[in-house]
This record gives sequence, C-alpha cells and structure tokens, in this order.
Amino acid sequence: MEILEAYDLTGSYRTAAELAGCSHHTVFRYVALREHGTGPKEGQSSRQRLIDPYLPKIEELVERSGGKVRADVVHGKLEAMGHEGSQRTTRRAVAAAKGAFAEGRRRLYRPWVTEPGMWMQWDFGEGPRVHGRRTYLFCAWLAWSRYRVVYPIWDRSLPTVIGCLDAAVRKFGGVPTYALTDNEKTVTITHVAGLPVRNQQMVEAARHYGITVATCVPADPESKGGSEATVRIAKADLVPTEANLRPGYEGFAELKEACQSWCEEVNERPHRQTRKPPAMLLAQEKARLHPVPDTPFTAAFGQTRRVGWDSTVSFEGARYSVPHTLVDRRVWVRCSADEVVAVHADPARGPVEVARHAVRTPGNPSIADEHYPPAPPGALEREPRPKSVEEEAFLSIGDGAKLWLVEAAAAGTHKIRFKMERALGLSKLHGREVVDEALEVSATSGRFGEEDLASILAYRSTHPEHNGHQDTDTVLLQADAHTLQRGTASWRRYGG
Repeated sequence: MEILEAYDLTGSYRTAAELAGCSHHTVFRYVALREHGTGPKEGQSSRQRLIDPYLPKIEELVERSGGKVRADVVHGKLEAMGHEGSQRTTRRAVAAAKGAFAEGRRRLYRPWVTEPGMWMQWDFGEGPRVHGRRTYLFCAWLAWSRYRVVYPIWDRSLPTVIGCLDAAVRKFGGVPTYALTDNEKTVTITHVAGLPVRNQQMVEAARHYGITVATCVPADPESKGGSEATVRIAKADLVPTEANLRPGYEGFAELKEACQSWCEEVNERPHRQTRKPPAMLLAQEKARLHPVPDTPFTAAFGQTRRVGWDSTVSFEGARYSVPHTLVDRRVWVRCSADEVVAVHADPARGPVEVARHAVRTPGNPSIADEHYPPAPPGALEREPRPKSVEEEAFLSIGDGAKLWLVEAAAAGTHKIRFKMERALGLSKLHGREVVDEALEVSATSGRFGEEDLASILAYRSTHPEHNGHQDTDTVLLQADAHTLQRGTASWRRYGG
C-alpha cells in the first residue's frame, strides 16, 4: 500500500521507488496488478522448495500411519531418498500434511444439553499410596448441576462399587434416571455383537435403586468426558505430586478427610460453564431426582454376621475384630483377594467399610487395637477411688497423699485409717502443701509408723533448707533407728 500510495502521489515509477525504498520494477509490477484488478498476493507465485519433490511421499507416510507418524521418522526416510533439506523444513511439511489429512476426519460433537435429574456419571482414578498401599478415587458427578463427590477406596470390587454408589446417591439426595460409566467387569462382563452384557449383581443393584446403568463405547473415554474431567481434577489436587507440593498421607482417615474437604471446595465455588455453585444447583435438581431407598443394597456385601460381645465376628472359622460400637449389630463380611472386609449398612450414611484384615486361619484371630476403647487399669495399675467422706478428704490433700495410700496399702500398714485421720489433722495445723510433701517423703522412704509423719514434719520445720524438695537420704538414715534387727550390746559380757 505504501508503494501504490507513493505512485499515486508522484506519478513516476522511479520517484515512487525512492520514496518506498524499493526497485522501480517492483513499483511497475504492483501498479500493473492493480490495473488488472488482482491483488498482490493473488499474483505472487511461490518459489520451488527442496521438499516439494518429496511431498507425495510425505502424504503417503501420513496416510499409512493414520496421521500419527513422527516428523523425525519421515526426515530419516527422506534423507535416505536423497533429500538435502533441513529437519525444520520436513517438520513444517509433515505438519501441513497432517492438517490436510485431519480435514474431514475430525470428530465433531453435538453439544450435550443436560436435563435435571437425568444423568450421573462415575469413574475411577489412581489415588495416592497410603503406607505403601495402593488406593483409588471413586469420582461421581451429576451432569446438570455439576455436583461432584469423591470417595477414597482400597479396591474396585463389586461390593465396593455398589457401596460407593449408595453413598453417592445419598449425598446427592436422590437417584437420577441414568448412570453412565466405563466397561469394567463389575458392570459389563463381555460384549456380544457390540452389545454389552451386564453383570447380574449390578443389574439387581440398579433395580434396587431404580436407576439404569449405561456404559460408554469401549476404549472411548471421550463419550463420558464429564467423569474423566472430575477424575483429572481430583487427581491433580489430591494425589501428592511435584506440581501441587502436597505431602503424603499418614493414614486412610486423613485421605478421606482431604477428599471431603476437596468436594466441599469445588461444590461451593462457581462452575466455569454455569457460573453458579454446583451446591446451589443441586438444591434445584433434587426436585427431579427419585427417592433413595431406605435400606441399601447389601446382597453383594458378603455374608451376614452378628457382632459378639467381644466385638468380633467369625468368618470361615477365624475371628476378626470390628469397632466396639457395633456390638450386637449385624455386619456383612466378605473375602476380597487376601483380605477380609466387614461392611456395616448405616441407614443414614449407607454401606460403610468398618474393618479390613488379612485372611487368618482358624485359631489365629486378627484383633485391631483401634477397634476397642482404652482398657481400664489392670491389677498393677489400680488407683485409689474414694468411697467415703474421710477417704475423699484425705486424697484431696494432694498427690503425695495418693502416693502414700498406695504404698502404705501395698506394705500392709496397720491402723491405716487412723493414720489417715491424723494426717488430716496435721494438714490443718501445718498446711496441706507441707503435709502433702511429707506424705510423699514418707511413701518414698517406706516410713509408715505412727510417729513417722510427725517426725518428718518436725525435721523439716527445724531444717528449712530442705523444705520444698524431698530429702530422702536423711529420712532413710533416721529410719535405721527403728530397725528390728538385734543389736550387739549382749556381747559386752564376753572378753576382758
């Protein structure tokens, strides 16, 4: 445009060339193109390139590979054929050939207009390792409200999947009409003439909840992109990586709490497409969801067992512990690989895994300490419990009185109640703290005589430098004067 403008201004090819900074032949060519009504780009001709003789071969390689051949592989083949161009030129030619190959072969999607209460999707993702053990993330979402739930699980067996589905629909507050998922053996056992053959137990579970389970095309995750996106986002935030700098999990409970916090976060913030929080849209979608059955589907959870008074269940001759809060209740027990899994069907929360043990043989029970409350003190850990006003008053003196009573009872002290009453009287005279310290010294030194406590108090009153701490060595020296061992005075009658 500068060349044409300069020519219109001067009317001379050479003068316009000086103003535009080019050759007068160039000015003449552009003016001629304008006179014939063609643009400069239409009149330009591309020059011959070194790669042009090999373009048919490049197109052939792209066609044979379905548009997946690498440019470096093509460049190696062209070099063997005598091509002298650079690898950069080959990459550009291969990219152009792939673009042409993709034209007309691109997969087009009709926008999916979702309807409230119609569809949910679920899928699994690889979870973090907990104590070196593999975990999975069960990810489910409602298509219309985009409400997501994520549960950590140990395995992907059928009872675990059904338990997660039950927990998901109870979290949604209702059951949608359809559920879309992948073709795993828990859902589809095989394909006949391209049609999926459903797992019979999954069909029974779906009938129990009033939901129709559908599966995507095999090896085609794009047909269920919603759940795939949920899995991808959940793994990016919950699985420790160098990108998110999340530390490892100390236990399965911590992973479960992290998943719950993540679900609350993503469901409370506005979604990118709807511009509204999924939790707010879920409140509207609940009106279109079907009611959740009161009782979960438990036929696939194994065999029923009643929890005994010792908080254990018997399975195939061996005993396994479960949480003590389930005593006299019914749980479902099954064998999953080399583990025994116990599930409790809570009417409010649905099926919940309560225990998991390694398989044991009869006579070798598996007992977990976390399934039991703190044990009461044993015979060697018994502590005094006052049952009268006098006992309570004596123990209220302090820890020294408590220690004195424990040691005196163990030593078989006579008139122990009388000495307790006397200690109470001395506490009113000398003060609780002083008597408590004296009782602690008496218990430590093993002096439980009638006058021992008064002697200790008298010694501490005359030696104030020892007040505030125990002087056990001095007390023990004084205790030697009360020994029952016979002396040597009778030996005086012998000798000269």
